[in-house]
Amino acid sequence: MTLRVVIADDEPPARARLRRLLADHADIEVVAEAADGASAVQAIEAASPDLVLLDIQMPELDGFEVLQALGMPQLPAIIFVSAFDQYALRAFRVHALDYVLKPVEPDRLAEALAHARGRIAQQRLPGDAGVIGLLEELARRQPYLTRVPVRAEGRVLVIDLADVDWIGAADNYVTLHAGAREHLVRDTIAQFDRRLDPDRFVRIHRSAIVQIDRIAELRPDFHGDFTVLLKNGTVLALSRTFRARVEERFGRRL
Repeated sequence: MTLRVVIADDEPPARARLRRLLADHADIEVVAEAADGASAVQAIEAASPDLVLLDIQMPELDGFEVLQALGMPQLPAIIFVSAFDQYALRAFRVHALDYVLKPVEPDRLAEALAHARGRIAQQRLPGDAGVIGLLEELARRQPYLTRVPVRAEGRVLVIDLADVDWIGAADNYVTLHAGAREHLVRDTIAQFDRRLDPDRFVRIHRSAIVQIDRIAELRPDFHGDFTVLLKNGTVLALSRTFRARVEERFGRRL
């Protein structure tokens, strides 16, 4: 059985070392490489590898965010490759995930590869249970989104939520409105709302969330309702259902 492998590491010497070490294993085929988190998501989804050697500290998205961003029905096996901090080491051990420390030693990599082969041969998904457990722990540890990967024209872009003016619902998607650009993300607005920092964002309608510092004016109408005027000129409805949230954020009744 040949294992199709993706290497994701932002350091060219580290990728070169991994290629050299993997060349000693006749059943390994490196099918793609990535030098940042966004391109790692794209490479993994395009190649559908059996195994990913995944660095943790990368630009755009870190290794954990790469896993969260993958839109795949089944995750590949994951071997984490990095100079981990003690939190990461503990988390990987608790969730029975494979890791190798930099600089990668041939014997340790061979051991991790043997472990991956055994699990794949048994037709189990090595990353599934462990990675899901790890991601759940990370969500508890870092509850609020700050960056969101989005797919656009065959690429994966990383959108900083600080640049987003408002977020709209579109069935099972949300649309991030950032200046003149719009980005579609597969998620419901209720789920997305739960992952946003309440000090920065507030839901004003069943189909709209706004960044609080983008609000320029709250305009009353003749029926006692309000519309929300953003600094970029966008006008949105403030529904009575969510009016109390806005009042809470501003610390006064409307």
